[in-house]
Amino acid sequence: MFGEKRNQILAYLLAFGVLSAALAIFTPTADAASTAEVKSIRMWPAPDSTRLVFDLSAPVAHSVFTLKSPNRVVIDLSHARLRNKPVNLDFSRSYVKDIRYAARNRNDLRVVLDLNTNARPKSFLLKPNREYGHRLVIDLVGKEAAVKTKPTNKLKYKNTRRDIIVAIDAGHGGDDPGAIGRRGTREKDVVMSIARQLQKLIKRERGMRPVMIRKGDYYVGLKKRVKLARRQQADIFISIHADAYKNAKAKGTSVFVVSDRGASSEAARFLAEKENQADMIGGVDLEDIDDALLKLVLVDMVKNSTMETSHQVARHVLGNLRKVAHLHKKTVEQAGFRVLKAPDIPSILVETAFISNPAEERKLRSHKHQRKIASAILKGVRNYFHANPPPGTLLALRDTKHRVAKGETLSAIANQYRVSVALIRSVNKLSNDRIRVGSVLRIPYSS
Repeated sequence: MFGEKRNQILAYLLAFGVLSAALAIFTPTADAASTAEVKSIRMWPAPDSTRLVFDLSAPVAHSVFTLKSPNRVVIDLSHARLRNKPVNLDFSRSYVKDIRYAARNRNDLRVVLDLNTNARPKSFLLKPNREYGHRLVIDLVGKEAAVKTKPTNKLKYKNTRRDIIVAIDAGHGGDDPGAIGRRGTREKDVVMSIARQLQKLIKRERGMRPVMIRKGDYYVGLKKRVKLARRQQADIFISIHADAYKNAKAKGTSVFVVSDRGASSEAARFLAEKENQADMIGGVDLEDIDDALLKLVLVDMVKNSTMETSHQVARHVLGNLRKVAHLHKKTVEQAGFRVLKAPDIPSILVETAFISNPAEERKLRSHKHQRKIASAILKGVRNYFHANPPPGTLLALRDTKHRVAKGETLSAIANQYRVSVALIRSVNKLSNDRIRVGSVLRIPYSS
């Protein structure tokens, strides 16, 4: 019926020489049908890079190239158009100082990024997931970040005495909000707040120094988080999360270590799978994922004591969290978290609470509760390292007790502990170098 009517109208229009108008009305052009829409542009500045995310209605063919004098990055999107002018972009801390755009070749879209400095662009497309639709990701990497640097650990003390380095990893960030509670509380915000509380507390600890893996609201790939900790030669890696579970009644705090066999519970398996999907949400180029390396990492962890150390630290942290929060499990759990698979760094993951539980979400929003969680984590880490200080650290050289044996002299004891005779005399209130067999001397360490 409709076909006959359509043919009659076409014949009528053809008789009056307006066939082109008829075709325009009844036949959509190929360009109009295949045009993708850039729904929004978002930007996430990081210390050594800037990420731009184009939210798309469909995948697009694109090309990226750079221009100099001045420095620019040009992004051409085929058969695409921009829905609205980009808004709420903070250029203050990014490599980008302005964004310009215009139609190109009638059907295409050209976006020009005016840069503050020279940067290397990298682009990749992401398929839809539970959080977002199609996305085009443009990563701008600074020239200094593109150069591979050797791990450094600047020591503040003489005789190679150093602080214990605590790597604090606030989960998610940037384009990946993590789990979201009923009141709209985002996991990435809560865990960053707890991480900063922990950073402040560790700064006050003599012999310890905190290193923040994520310093702001931007995404860091799971593999890169481990690299950053290794670059700082971290003694312990602590990843902080507040995940959701399919059952809103699930509650409690948990501490995890990596498992090379399987998860210790169904909840542990569920949480690990969710966290391991973070790169798909936050956006990581698939070329950056090296499965072979991950397998080697697991083998290495079995060979050395890293896993055992992780277990010991986790037990200390869990024991202190028990005093400030309800525990989901009374023992340390295991699961295949990718972010914990560093072969040379003891690593733990703290699930501070279930943000999907309304009561726990309310607690997570409290700065007082956040500080309690951070303090409990610090106490656990402190307890472990005071009992097991790494060689060469200040804690390994802290004040100790020495019982004088037969034949020992004060100078020999001072040489043994690498402190001066005068310092031992001073702290023990000795008037001379004479010491009695069986007496106990306090041996200080000097910074």
